[in-house]
Amino acid sequence: MADDFKQAVDDGATASKAATDRAAEATKGAADTMRENAEKARDAFSEKIADPARHAGEAMKESGGKIAEGGATIGKAMIDQAEQNAREAFAAMRDAASAKDLTQVMKIQGDYLREQSQRSMSQAREIGEMIMKFGKDAVAPLRGDGPK
Repeated sequence: MADDFKQAVDDGATASKAATDRAAEATKGAADTMRENAEKARDAFSEKIADPARHAGEAMKESGGKIAEGGATIGKAMIDQAEQNAREAFAAMRDAASAKDLTQVMKIQGDYLREQSQRSMSQAREIGEMIMKFGKDAVAPLRGDGPK
């Protein structure tokens, strides 16, 4: 009977150890599954949200730099045009001041107005083309086109 009792205890211990081992394996399997799912979730978050957001931020920064650069270039061109227009106006005034008669003054004034009109159209076209180019350059990073 003592042998039977000892055998029953041994069998119980073996069964208990086997159950504990199965439970440990199941726990390890569950932990591995949770870890894999967490890694998949992290990768999906990175791929679907974090990376696109980072790329969008970089594109906006690049676009902002191009806008600032374009604005500075356009501003400088407008100042250069204003200086040229002022020089031409003063030159016409000097010529008119030294004119010998009213007919000569009228001719100088007419020539100046015709040239200034042509110059203004040319300057407006130049600024318009610059605005279009800088606009395209500024939008390119946002569309994913990269530098052109």
